[in-house]
Amino acid sequence: MTATPPTIRLTTAQAIVRYLMNQFIEIDGVETRICGGGFGIFGHGNVPCLGEALYPVRDEMPLYRGQNEQSMGFAAAAYAKYHLRRRFMFCTASAGPGTANLLTASALAHANRLPMLMLCGDTFITRLPDPVLQQLEHFGDPTLGVNDAFRAVTRYWDRITHPAQIIQSLPAALATMLDPADCGPAFIGLPQDVQGWAYDYPESFFERRVHRIRRQAPDAAEVADAAALLKSAKRPMIIAGGGVQYSGAVAELAAFAEAHGIPVVETIAGRANMLATHPLNIGPIGVTGSDSANAIAEEADVVLAVGTRLQDFTTGSWTAFAQDARLIGLNVGRHDAMKHISLPVVGDAKLALTALDAALAGHEAPAGWRAKAQAERAKWDAYVAQNVAPGNRPNSYAQAIGVVNALCDPRDRVVAAAGGLPAEVTANWRTLEIGTVDVEFGFSCMGYEIAGGWGARIAQSESEPDRDTIVFTGDGSYLLMNSDIYSSVLTGKKLIILVLDNGGFAVINKLQNNTGNESFNNLIADCPTVPEPFAVDFAAHAAAMGAAAETVSNPAELAEAFKRAKAAEKTSVIVMNVDAYEGWTTEGHTWWEVGTPEVSESAKVREKHAEIEASRARQRRGV
Repeated sequence: MTATPPTIRLTTAQAIVRYLMNQFIEIDGVETRICGGGFGIFGHGNVPCLGEALYPVRDEMPLYRGQNEQSMGFAAAAYAKYHLRRRFMFCTASAGPGTANLLTASALAHANRLPMLMLCGDTFITRLPDPVLQQLEHFGDPTLGVNDAFRAVTRYWDRITHPAQIIQSLPAALATMLDPADCGPAFIGLPQDVQGWAYDYPESFFERRVHRIRRQAPDAAEVADAAALLKSAKRPMIIAGGGVQYSGAVAELAAFAEAHGIPVVETIAGRANMLATHPLNIGPIGVTGSDSANAIAEEADVVLAVGTRLQDFTTGSWTAFAQDARLIGLNVGRHDAMKHISLPVVGDAKLALTALDAALAGHEAPAGWRAKAQAERAKWDAYVAQNVAPGNRPNSYAQAIGVVNALCDPRDRVVAAAGGLPAEVTANWRTLEIGTVDVEFGFSCMGYEIAGGWGARIAQSESEPDRDTIVFTGDGSYLLMNSDIYSSVLTGKKLIILVLDNGGFAVINKLQNNTGNESFNNLIADCPTVPEPFAVDFAAHAAAMGAAAETVSNPAELAEAFKRAKAAEKTSVIVMNVDAYEGWTTEGHTWWEVGTPEVSESAKVREKHAEIEASRARQRRGV
């Protein structure tokens, strides 16, 4: 007679926590728990049951108390990015608005292909107490609720209606979050009654399991086709995206480029794939790129795109390349490898670059092409050096970036996001160490900066506690989401935050002016509904949340303040005004498609529309 497998009776919430506690990943020969902990704000939809399950493991699986669910999600995304998608954090929110606040963060994680687990309260599955507090009723569909909105912004979605369902759902969610091609956020809706229901779970479900990231080998025929195309190239170029770092392929990228003499340019997500001093690093490409990278992109006849989804800021809305240039898409994701009629090489970047290197053995790109690319980079370096240097001119983002770049430790992590700073950091930052730059521009999400810095600092503290996390944020993003200054102080996770105040949404004002429009509702001074503009005392505000804070007047004072922040033991906020109109990085931009009015009473708007439309002839017509 077959013995019945042993079981253990647990609530749904307890079983979820126990399962997560026993999932490990092997990283460089060391086994580490995949889930580094969680971010949580409790409410009636998650505190009685999930809170009860988390309390006994609070020391082994820390739960960081967030101030806003959206910022918790940003912090979780930054944590996963720091760990190169090999570890994740969960976020828990109550039913209703708490969960709804996570939507933007989930979209950010989805766009950037980052793992994040959301364990969110839901309405009662029995419907006996309906309608309950914070429930949205849909009269024609009682199953529809706020949590269904996450279907559009997650890679895995489920609502648990019986305790036994997590036996299938949790492994499926974990497999999605660890899959190189399908990686992204997972959402599990937990009805308030089901969280507390008990079930006799098989003990085998909770056995310790060690996972490894799958490495998909490329197809030999695809590698051969790509090698043949590269051998025919007179002016080849490599675009290195964020997938290079996620694959752990930075060494293979450098070795491949060196062996075959091929210039490399970086995407925004791919910044810090190569050191700034590497002779084949020709600079960042695209709308927020460099003259050097964009110059060779215009002439390249074969473009090897490695680990990039080729978004419009990389491709200049598909005007950055010659019309007859051939693309090779080397990507673990089939969808990305096939873009714009690329010759696909579907596979892990580390394995695929190694295979492609072998197929190209002995082949080198023309030396003249390489020399031209390096000459372009030398000119760009000279421009950046001038651009970031203090001088008799208004304060600028670039000057602040130059100050920090000169004084930071090579292993310090730099975080920036939406607004003008992503462009300025991408163009002007000189990479001192591999993998030290996090510019969130996949979803271009305001508010990520400080929250993401907190999440990155939590991750950094696990392996590099003696290094700093440095956040660049504008006044607009600061006002949108700043409460994780308080979080960082509470948890002892030191940040250095630079608040560069230009009086509003200056980069959008610049776009407004560049499309022929008058300044309107972006800079505080240009808001018709503001009778008397005034400046925010950001230093006083940050100090009220426990940070060391000061305001400086110029780059020289910023340098001294940054030194003090480096020496400090707690979060420091440094505020400096920058000019809203002058001091922008004016070089290095490709064309970018934005919608402009075909009909307008303004002659300037009509003129700019015609100018923008004239550039459309350069767009590639690939799918």
